[in-house]
Amino acid sequence: MTASIPTGAVALVNLPLSADGHWKEKTTVRQLLRLVEPLQPDVSCQCVLDRFLVEGSVYALPLVDEAQRPVALIDRTAFIEFFSHRFSRDIFGRRRISDLLLCDQYDQAEPLVVEEGCAVEDAAQMIISAGMQHMVSGFIISSQGRYLGVANGRDLLNIITQRKQAELHYLAHYDALTGIPNRAYLADRLERACREADRRGHLVALLFIDVDRFKQINDSLGHSAGDEVLRRVVGRLRSCVREVDTVARLAGDEFVILMEGVSDPAQTGVLAERIVASMREPIDIPGHALVVTVSIGSALYPSDSTVASSLLSKADVAMYEAKIAGRNGFCSYQEGMASQGSASVSLENDLRRAIERNEFELHFQPQLSMDGRQLLGVEALVRWRHPGRGLVPPMQFIPLAEESGLIVGVGEWVVQHALAQARAWLDRGFPALPVSVNISALQFRQPAFPAFLADQLARYDIPAGLLELELTESVLMKDQDAVLNTLNRVKALGVRLAIDDFGTGFSSLSYLRRFPIDRLKIDQSFVRGIESTPVNESIATAIVALARSLMLEVVAEGIESKEEAVVLERIQCQVGQGYLYARPLEAGAFEAWLQARSAGSAP
Repeated sequence: MTASIPTGAVALVNLPLSADGHWKEKTTVRQLLRLVEPLQPDVSCQCVLDRFLVEGSVYALPLVDEAQRPVALIDRTAFIEFFSHRFSRDIFGRRRISDLLLCDQYDQAEPLVVEEGCAVEDAAQMIISAGMQHMVSGFIISSQGRYLGVANGRDLLNIITQRKQAELHYLAHYDALTGIPNRAYLADRLERACREADRRGHLVALLFIDVDRFKQINDSLGHSAGDEVLRRVVGRLRSCVREVDTVARLAGDEFVILMEGVSDPAQTGVLAERIVASMREPIDIPGHALVVTVSIGSALYPSDSTVASSLLSKADVAMYEAKIAGRNGFCSYQEGMASQGSASVSLENDLRRAIERNEFELHFQPQLSMDGRQLLGVEALVRWRHPGRGLVPPMQFIPLAEESGLIVGVGEWVVQHALAQARAWLDRGFPALPVSVNISALQFRQPAFPAFLADQLARYDIPAGLLELELTESVLMKDQDAVLNTLNRVKALGVRLAIDDFGTGFSSLSYLRRFPIDRLKIDQSFVRGIESTPVNESIATAIVALARSLMLEVVAEGIESKEEAVVLERIQCQVGQGYLYARPLEAGAFEAWLQARSAGSAP
């Protein structure tokens, strides 16, 4: 190894995903290589110290012998700390670095050496087995026993996390059965297509496609046959569209085609006729030849609607008109059609009145030490008890609240009632429990948000340290200077801050040092099946190690089994939350749960 190697150079790559959302090939640690000029055994300790002080980005320096074989990895923090002790520089400064490593006064861990072809998952397991200090100090990469460079444990975490993020992104944006985009992906494409249409003066068309009498196929032939029919239908849809068009699956047997750059409304009818014709050929499945028909409705932006989000409901209305007309056909949206797709509009109207009608309620899920013995806090989760629909699932109304801007009012209601409940518990003699509240991006970006928090804390006379705000990583990544200003104002109140769903957002971890965060919440996707999924254990272990190095607390979400808890406790995660301990409970039920714990009868 020569001195011409640029210190700190690093090679990172992004690998492509296959159609099922998994990586096509393994990433090796060579792709994390940082080319750091190694030390020789006879170099003085003072020279090593000077190099650390000059090269601030170097987190560790490798020591090699005459044959370029790795001997040690000198950790920057430990080395500088040792030489900050009184008389250390006088006694050891002129001595060789190899002599220092033999002295009992200097505590030097064995270096972790990994061959260049080792997969990053295997390296992560080696770090776990060898001791988590290597996650911070890094490890040496060698080729046939000869030094190549060093790797940072944080880069290792990043690349594992990026891989998991890509898989999660695929699961979040693509349909698992057919491999085509799902509703979330379609919504994003539709918004962008409408913006582009505004700039270029084009039209955007949505075709809503429903498979006729699909329930009969499922009921008579079984779900496996039904799944195969849907896959064949998707194949025919894709054969009919242009390359620029998007075929997406909404749910069940409902599909949508997004046509961009439409210059003539008649293009939608031409495509619809092509799709109807493509379905005439029977679909062969074992023992059956099925003729499947579809009903299609279309709507145009901006002629049918200037709001992208309502375009889908109007195409849905037109599709129902096609069904009423006898199925196996096409209908374009016309003003005055009876709204079969008005459920979401009705739900939004109800949501606007839900706050004044006091239809929301809070459920509380305990957060405990990993062994389940010590109650450390609760998370307040909003629920909507609709007078006609019953309990509306959060996944159904929270996205609607965010899309409509109503999330700000909902979020303020949650903060107010979480603090009111905390005050009520204190007045009734219950122990002081920190309460966590999820804060949306829109609510967090309100200029008056810190003042609102201060007013509510004063109104209910709650110590600020009992309130914790949970923010997603995406909130922190946009306009970081403004975010930092708001975080500092909130932190100045004494309110605690947590990052929710950690690991599923941005892979860069530099903001952890910049922002005044108190704890990380490991996303449940990394917790689920952790005892049998090595990559999940690697990510969770690395997050815990990083948090410890930054003096942050770690909470694991979504713990459902004792096996998961055992692994999390072993990797020294401090706090757990999930069905294993308790489901989210209404305030009264939570109080009963608390009293049962005090009496020793609760799990």
